[in-house]
Amino acid sequence: MQIIVDIGNTDAVFGLYNQNAWQHIWRTPARKDEHAGSYEGKLRLWLLEANIALSDVQTTVLSSVVPDLTPTMRAMLNELFGFESIVVGPGVYPLLPIEVLRPHEIGADLVANALAAHTRYKRTCVVVDFGTALTFTTVSAEGKILGIAIAPGLKTAIRSLFANTAQLPEVPIEIPASALGTSTTHAIQAGVMLGYEGLVRSLVSRIQAELGGDCIAVATGGLSGRIPSLRDVFVDIVPSLTLEGVRLIGELVTTQLNAP
Repeated sequence: MQIIVDIGNTDAVFGLYNQNAWQHIWRTPARKDEHAGSYEGKLRLWLLEANIALSDVQTTVLSSVVPDLTPTMRAMLNELFGFESIVVGPGVYPLLPIEVLRPHEIGADLVANALAAHTRYKRTCVVVDFGTALTFTTVSAEGKILGIAIAPGLKTAIRSLFANTAQLPEVPIEIPASALGTSTTHAIQAGVMLGYEGLVRSLVSRIQAELGGDCIAVATGGLSGRIPSLRDVFVDIVPSLTLEGVRLIGELVTTQLNAP
């Protein structure tokens, strides 16, 4: 049984993996000022509700793009379960069957996306991750990360308007009925939601063109299904792909370290 933790800029996601399947996935806000005891309390409660004893967990794997939270979460996991967690980072990348671009710069979540896509599809693939940032990670059929594109995420774009303008409100992440906004809310939704449809289509198309067309696209992230009209762009929509990549990294590292 494994606990997989993926700390993003907005949420910390905890997954319980057992018998070749995700048994539970829990999500909580990732707060830099939250102490380890708060996360420990939440995790203890989730495991209690799932009827899982701490001793049932044999492996924990941690991925984080929030440096201030990484040591806090690592110490919590180590103390709670009594063994050292595997932490995704440059130190473990040489053990993976993919070639990581600029290992000291790239986010751990993007490496996880690349590995999960490479393992699942064995084809050149661009993973579009709809999170705090909207990221496009392209990995070749041979397992080389070819490049990345980054834009503000849907929530980030809407919150930026709300935070940096005097009269624009924060609005729900919903598709409006028309591109002709007849209210402030619908106007923002038209600009962001429909505008991002064009952004994703254009960038995926450009990536595919630069690679000669032999490149599939896959969507992941908590907001990956919020623009239904984009579904024809993707061969698959897998909201938990990043978590699966983190799990695979842990599995590969464990296998390599335990090899004779």
